[in-house]
Amino acid sequence: MARKDSMERAMEKVGGFATAKKNVVIQYQGRERNEEHILQQIKKDVLAKGVKDDEIEVVDIYVKPEESAIFYVVNKKVEGSIVF
Repeated sequence: MARKDSMERAMEKVGGFATAKKNVVIQYQGRERNEEHILQQIKKDVLAKGVKDDEIEVVDIYVKPEESAIFYVVNKKVEGSIVF
């Protein structure tokens, strides 16, 4: 029986950073937004544009607090922004 290489063993690892619960908070000039709030607001905006929830496959997010905006692109087609 051949030994598994280190990549295969690493992929099987349970726990650590890969599975740790994470909390992302962006702070700028006395304002703060957490990841969950940002994602909820983007989802609400995208659904209002007529995109169905089950059609969403990829969401790219660009946070620009200096412009008080968070820009997003859904499925490389639908663009929008929300207030930071």
